[in-house]
Amino acid sequence: MTGPRPPLPAEIPGYGPVRPYAAGPVPPGRPGPERAPNTAPDKRAPSLAAALRAAGLRDGATVSFHHHLRNGDAVLNMGLAELAALGLGDLHLAASSLFPVHAPLADHIRRGTVTRLSTAYISGPVAHALDALAQPATLQTHGGRARAIEAGELPIDLAIIAAPMADRTGNLTGALGPSACGPLGYPMVEAARARHVIAVTDCLSPTPLTAPEIPGHQVDQVVTVPRLGDAGQIVSGTTRPTDNPQARHIAALAARVIAASGLLADGISFQTGAGGISLAAARDLGQIMAQRGITGSFASGGITGTLVDLFRAGLFRDLLDVQCFDLAAVASFREDAAHRAMSASDYANPWHPDPVAHRLDAVILGAAEVDLDFNVNVTLGADGVILGGSGGHADTAAGAKLTVITTALTARGTPKIVPRVGCITTPGDTVDVIVTEAGLAVNPRRPDLADRLRHAGLPLTPIADLVRAAGSDNRPCSAQTGPIRAVSHYRDGRVTDVIRAP
Repeated sequence: MTGPRPPLPAEIPGYGPVRPYAAGPVPPGRPGPERAPNTAPDKRAPSLAAALRAAGLRDGATVSFHHHLRNGDAVLNMGLAELAALGLGDLHLAASSLFPVHAPLADHIRRGTVTRLSTAYISGPVAHALDALAQPATLQTHGGRARAIEAGELPIDLAIIAAPMADRTGNLTGALGPSACGPLGYPMVEAARARHVIAVTDCLSPTPLTAPEIPGHQVDQVVTVPRLGDAGQIVSGTTRPTDNPQARHIAALAARVIAASGLLADGISFQTGAGGISLAAARDLGQIMAQRGITGSFASGGITGTLVDLFRAGLFRDLLDVQCFDLAAVASFREDAAHRAMSASDYANPWHPDPVAHRLDAVILGAAEVDLDFNVNVTLGADGVILGGSGGHADTAAGAKLTVITTALTARGTPKIVPRVGCITTPGDTVDVIVTEAGLAVNPRRPDLADRLRHAGLPLTPIADLVRAAGSDNRPCSAQTGPIRAVSHYRDGRVTDVIRAP
C-alpha cells in the first residue's frame, strides 16, 4: 500500500473509545488479586455437562480455553457444544489462540452462542466468521492477554483447561499422559484468577501429581473424557530448518547479524520462532557459538526440537518454556530438569516485574509484511483475511535488545517488503533489523548496530531499496474501507491497528 496510513477512529461501535499506540515503554500497572483457593480433596465430576451446570454460568459469561494442543485440540469444540446444548448464549470466548480444527466455532458465532471474541491468534475458518460477531474481535499479544486477565480487564467466569494428566484434587500437568503437550503456560494465568475452573483430562492419575504446572487449589472440578484430541498435531511451523537455498542464505545472514551485534558472549539469551528460516538461523547461530566456545544462559519461548538440540549440546544452560511447538520439545520437558515451565505472565506480561521477554538479548521473528517504517504485519494476509496474529511477536520485539526480522522479498509473487503494511502487529520502533535475500536494512534508530554490521562486512541496504527490489514501490493503495471486524491490541491494550472487512 502507498500513501499515509489512515488515522485510527476515535471510537468503534461495540468496542468503545480507542487508545492509539504511541512509541515508548508500556506504563506500569499492578495485577489484581488471585482467586480464593479450593482445597476440596476430591473434585471429580461425572461429566462435562454436569460440571458446566455446577459452574453456574449465565448468558454473557466469559469462557477461556488454551491452545497447547494447537491443531489437535478437541476440548474447545467439546466445551462449546456442551455450552450450546445448555442453551447458553451471548458468550465471550477468550481463547489464547484458534486453529483450523476449531472450525465449529464459526457456527457457534453465527448462531449467537458466541458473540464476542478475544484471542492472540486466528488461523482457519473462524477468520471468515468474524463479521457475525456482535462487536469487533480483540486481537491480543500473549503477554497482553496475561496482563489483561491479571489486571481484571478480561475477567474470566469459567476457564476450561485441557489437562493431559490430572489427579482427583485438581493438580494438572502437560508433561505426562497420552495427550502430553508440554508446559501449560497459558492456562496457568486464568487458573489463578478465573471465577470457576474445570479441568478436562483423558488421563486421571491414581496417585497425587508431585510437580504440577497448575496446583489443585486453583481447580474446582475435574472431568475425565476419552480423548483430549490429537497430540501429534501440536506441531507449529515447519519444525525443521529450511533446506531452500534462498531461505538458507537469509538464515545465515540472520545468524551473522547476532554474531556481529556485540551480544554474542557467554550468557546470551535467545528466542526464535518455529518457521524454517528461524530454525535454520538458530542452528547456524549454534554452530557459531560452538566455534567460539560460547555458552548461553537460556533459550525461551515456544520451544522446538532445534532449540532442544542446542540445549542438549551444552550451548544453553536452560530452556524456559511457555509452550512446546513439537513432540521433541514435549519429550525434553518431561525428561530434562533444566527445561522449565513458565506462565504466559512470567514470559511476556509487560506489568510483570521481570518477564523473560525483557531479559532476551536477541530474538529472530518472521513477517507476512514489513514496511518503510519497519512495522511488521503477522496478522493479515494480502487477501484481507486474518492469517494469524501477534502471539508473542510484539512482546519479544519490545523486550529483546536485538530484534531481527527475517523474510523473503516476495512470497508466491506477492511483495513482502512494502511501503505500508496491511496491519501493524509489531510497531517499527521495536524492530532493529530486517534480513532478506537481497541484504539487510537497519532501523535508523540503531546507528550503533549499523556501524557494527557494516564493520563485519554484512550487506546493508536502505529499506526503500528493499521495497523497490520486492516490486512494491508503485503498488496501488488498497486500503480496506468496510466495517471493522477486529482490533489489534498492543501489549497494554493500546490499539496498533484495525482490521476491516475486505
